[in-house]
Amino acid sequence: MATRPLVVMKFGGTSVASTKNWEIIARLARKRLADGERVLIVHSALSGVSNLLEALPVQALGGIGDQAVQAIRAKHLAFAAEAGLDGEALLAEEFATLSRLADGIALIGEASGRVRAELMALGELMASRLGLALLRRLGVEAEGLDARTVLRAAQDGGDTRSWLDNMVDESPDAALAERLGQHDVVLTQGFIASKSTGETVLLGRGGSDTSAAYFAAKAGAARLEIWTDVPGLFSADPRLTDGARMLKALSYEEAQEIATMGGKVLHPRSIGPARRANIPMLVKDTFRPDLPGTLITSAPGDDAPRLKAVSVKTGVRLVVMEGSGMWRQAGFLADVFACFKQCGVSVDQVSTSETNVTVSLDPDPGLDADRLDALRKALSPLCRVRIEEGKAAVSMVGYGIRRILHQLAPAFEVFQERPVHLVSQAANDLNFTVVVDDGEDAKDSYGRQLAKRLHQSLISNAEEGAVFGPSWAEITAPAPAPSAIPVTAPWWVEKRDALLDIAPSEGGLYVYDRATVSARAGAVAGLTSVDRAWYAMKANPHAELLKAVRVAGLGFECVSMGEVARVRETFPDIAPDEILFTPNFAPRAEYEAALALGAHITIDGLHPLRDWPELFRGREIILRVNPDTPRGHHEHVRTAGPKAKFGVPLEQLSTARAFAQSAGAIVKGLHAHAGSGITEAGHWQEVAAILARAAEGFEDVRILNAGGGLGVAATPGAPALDLAELDAALTRLKSGLPRFDLWMEPGRYLVAEAGVLLSRVTQVKESFGTRFIGLGTGMNSLIRPALYGARHEIVNLTRLDEAPAGMASVVGPICESADLLGADRLLPETREGDVLLIAEAGAYGAVMSSRYNLRDPAGETVL
Repeated sequence: MATRPLVVMKFGGTSVASTKNWEIIARLARKRLADGERVLIVHSALSGVSNLLEALPVQALGGIGDQAVQAIRAKHLAFAAEAGLDGEALLAEEFATLSRLADGIALIGEASGRVRAELMALGELMASRLGLALLRRLGVEAEGLDARTVLRAAQDGGDTRSWLDNMVDESPDAALAERLGQHDVVLTQGFIASKSTGETVLLGRGGSDTSAAYFAAKAGAARLEIWTDVPGLFSADPRLTDGARMLKALSYEEAQEIATMGGKVLHPRSIGPARRANIPMLVKDTFRPDLPGTLITSAPGDDAPRLKAVSVKTGVRLVVMEGSGMWRQAGFLADVFACFKQCGVSVDQVSTSETNVTVSLDPDPGLDADRLDALRKALSPLCRVRIEEGKAAVSMVGYGIRRILHQLAPAFEVFQERPVHLVSQAANDLNFTVVVDDGEDAKDSYGRQLAKRLHQSLISNAEEGAVFGPSWAEITAPAPAPSAIPVTAPWWVEKRDALLDIAPSEGGLYVYDRATVSARAGAVAGLTSVDRAWYAMKANPHAELLKAVRVAGLGFECVSMGEVARVRETFPDIAPDEILFTPNFAPRAEYEAALALGAHITIDGLHPLRDWPELFRGREIILRVNPDTPRGHHEHVRTAGPKAKFGVPLEQLSTARAFAQSAGAIVKGLHAHAGSGITEAGHWQEVAAILARAAEGFEDVRILNAGGGLGVAATPGAPALDLAELDAALTRLKSGLPRFDLWMEPGRYLVAEAGVLLSRVTQVKESFGTRFIGLGTGMNSLIRPALYGARHEIVNLTRLDEAPAGMASVVGPICESADLLGADRLLPETREGDVLLIAEAGAYGAVMSSRYNLRDPAGETVL
């Protein structure tokens, strides 16, 4: 039996979370047996259990350890019940240990590394008991193996890291190979090992991948399979972009770089043992086992220099060391790195100059404030030290990257928006990394935005072949269901026939659905926390839409006297109180006209108050503040922060107050608008709180205008703004601020989804592996994709019920490379004359159009 090849199959927490998943594991094991192979299954704890166990010490110290224990018991007993197993009997020993450890932590008042290791190991041990019993019930005669009897820790010390983040000697183990050779299927645990004394240690979070690699190397396996909930390694995190491409084949070194630089599929430590033993690794999807996955061997998928992945690590720190004493000082770097070793701090990237050494530190839960303080003290005799938080490392990974730097140059324009703090090109010619400021929003950080844009520029359109497979969007595309229109289908699905009837034969046509505008405006008017709402009409000043907005009870926020004239032309009876004039760098004459009209007026700089004080004597005004909290998916929609031209910086408010007092103006309100496309409901509460604090120096302020920027989902599955949550957050804020009325001024939120752009296909062509679909109109009608990098949903309205035929880029007829309406879109087979619909086009579409190339922009109509 031992002569049959051994396959090590590792299954993660999601893969072992239910009995149905174990049925999949059983089928996969039987297939390996049928292929003449033996199987060692290495598994993680049930999904979510490790997190519960990790949190238990804090809960036990807080007096709720019993509740935590019961939650863990309940999760395993529910699994056992689903599997038809006696969970209480099977897990009696582990349950007793769990209670004992929780009680001990509460009694002693602390949890040592040894105790936490024993506690965390219970997740894998309980899953092993249940999994082994279930496999046998499913007809797989598996033998159980306690990993701690085989995997011995390399570090026998008593420090916390040796208990929670140890390593294992990976040398070939003849006794293990012989032991495994006696059975067809063996089941064992990942994540855990033991010291020479027999005490339990852990291999670090995510260590089950590494355990499987250790087992493969020690037992001389023919192959190591990592089964997870994604179908392989990708050219980017699929959560970052659905254009991420599956990587069919990688070298060990390339996979190591991707894993180390932020890839989430493989633990970085798992690749080394497999590489040193020359064991092929195969990353597969437990739930889609027919997909080919990613093969990792000693050879890359091809030997041509090629960029294969873009990854991002957030939460990176920089340690900046400066001083003239380091210049030509022999041994200076040795002294510096001795300090890092002394403090147990691992360095990632390094950059040096004559008077500066900067290193980056990976995110590490063990790198707490005490350790950083110790590092700072150790370094201070050698140089000046500054530790900077909130950075992101964006890495481009690929074989022979030095030889293709010239190909990357055009994409490097994206780095002009933020300072680059560190640049590193790896000595192994596989990695080019930059460290940049990241921002506070983890889901939409600058590092993630940058990685997404680099991926789109450099990888998305690569031809499918030996290296690149299908995109995440293609892999996860739902099967077509022609007869089933979802309840939440957009309005244009229901009105498809009417849209096809009015689609133009040439050029384009904007079509607006008045009912959608009315619904959106009504929802905003219904916010109980908002005393007054204004429509930012620059989004779309079409008269019919203005009428729908006014019926809902909203006023009009105008940024020019031209917009004021449009409102007054549409509504001859409108009162000045229904107009809010918010200009930016407008000439004096516009302020004079607005004041003569009697509209509310917002001042967004010091110049008008300082240079035209006579205009504002005895007048009530609103001051626009720059809160230095920029938001939005692109720099051109961020209207706050040091690069924004809008508003008075907070530090200049006292000067603005003095100018207003000198002019005899009355500051009745403060206003701020941080950006557009925001879906986090707490954002406006944050802005209003900033304004409330700023208002403490203005006794007459009674209005806080929290601005607009309410986000619209760019894709059907994208996060949407929860208006109810926004209302609740503002209500909580207002309860403590009875002095103020709260205003808002949404624009795009009211009209974006109400508008679509229709245009017919003029040509279809293939070029270097990319399918281009040309339309009769382009950036002359819709400039948002070119100007903002905005994403609009695009569908073939003629063939709405047909299945996708692959990826395509949708372009217009304008003689500009930027005339790209949508890149990497899943579209059906498309022909000349088909009508394509571009959704969410009701805002900043027609109003920003032009006659560039002397092509007429799209017309407009209302349904």
